[in-house]
Amino acid sequence: MTISMYSTSVPVFKQMLTALSDVLKKAETHATEKNIDPNALLQARLFPDMFPLVRQVQIAADFSKGVTSRLAGVDVPSWADTEVTFADLQALVTKALAYIGTLDAAQFEGSENKEIVLRPGTPKEKKLPGSAYLQHYGLPQFFFHVTTAYAILRHNGVDIGKRDYMGAY
Repeated sequence: MTISMYSTSVPVFKQMLTALSDVLKKAETHATEKNIDPNALLQARLFPDMFPLVRQVQIAADFSKGVTSRLAGVDVPSWADTEVTFADLQALVTKALAYIGTLDAAQFEGSENKEIVLRPGTPKEKKLPGSAYLQHYGLPQFFFHVTTAYAILRHNGVDIGKRDYMGAY
């Protein structure tokens, strides 16, 4: 059975980014209702050596656009990662959703065998076929950052659960 690189990537990214957007809305509402400085949540971390919520969301958005771009054979757009507020993060997620929505299934045809080069020209350069890149690198990285964003907010008292994390499917 052949796996569709498009259906294994774009719809998954859309589902999880939409759920992340909803979780961020709940976090902002939580901060407002509890009179919590939003920065307390935006800069929260699970541990001091981990990235804060803002960076987790930025990286999740970066993986969604980067993975899909590479598989579709188009240039990865460069975004500044200057978000500092919940509104900024919502705009970023909306931008990522809009971007991946511009890609169509035909662009992904044959990408399972396409060579993807990670960290080109560096000592850490690694070459993977597209299917391994998506299944063993891109999706796990994306899910790590979405899950960590969720965990930061749950740890800080935002009333979210597994249904919020999963979103609509």
